Amino acid sequence: MTAQEQQPGAPARGTLQFVAVERADHVATVTIQRPDKLNALNPAVLGELTATFRDLLAPADGNEVRAAVLTGAGKAFVAGADIAEMAAMNSIAAKRFADAGHRLAELIETAPFPVIAAVNGFALGGGCELALACDFIYAAESAKLGQPEVNLGVIPGFGGTQRLLRRVGPGRARELVYSGDMITAQQAFSIGLVNAVFPATELLARARETALKIASRGPLAVAAAKRVLLRGESLDLAAANELEAQAFAALFGSEDQQLGMKAFLAKSQATFTGK
Repeated sequence: MTAQEQQPGAPARGTLQFVAVERADHVATVTIQRPDKLNALNPAVLGELTATFRDLLAPADGNEVRAAVLTGAGKAFVAGADIAEMAAMNSIAAKRFADAGHRLAELIETAPFPVIAAVNGFALGGGCELALACDFIYAAESAKLGQPEVNLGVIPGFGGTQRLLRRVGPGRARELVYSGDMITAQQAFSIGLVNAVFPATELLARARETALKIASRGPLAVAAAKRVLLRGESLDLAAANELEAQAFAALFGSEDQQLGMKAFLAKSQATFTGK
């Protein structure tokens, strides 16, 4: 089944209008390109992003994706949902829109490779939620983040209440969601919402630098670590530790484990195969 068949309204491969993808050295850079609307999300943009990430999961003849960077064109990461389109929705259409946002967020969150959000400007509403679905967030000094939905008479609909709570804790999450306030990149860093803040001119290079570093590590190990960290959040400590032990043991006997340990003992750098 193709991405288009799986996701109604999703574009076929090669027909993207709002998303650009670059792939090199096992790193994908995904750029949302709707700058005239501050990269606002609507069903078409969500469909293209979903199709894009599904394509990145597919085997690629030795250039499989091992890390990705998600960013926005222009002065916004994603300024939120397209309010003009959202204002015309009834509850049925709104649920369909929310479901599409959740599918995309879960696709990013469960991808076997880490995804870094490079927040270059506004990341509000659905934009903040999209960043929260990524493994971690780098932000430009000028970036603004927040969940302002209550100012529109609604609440976050793409997982913002739940992922924000898990990222910054219940107290901070409640304050941000109930007030609808925007915060600066530095404020977001101080509460653990973003991992690092950089000058805007350095942001993408820093995100790619980290992505390249991750891509040079054992991809099976990185994928296992991501899976254990994600699943472990919903388990008690004993169950999470058992999950970790099983994943640790399962990597032994892999080609990557043998390459990595032989290289360490030989004081050389391993070139991992993902096998």
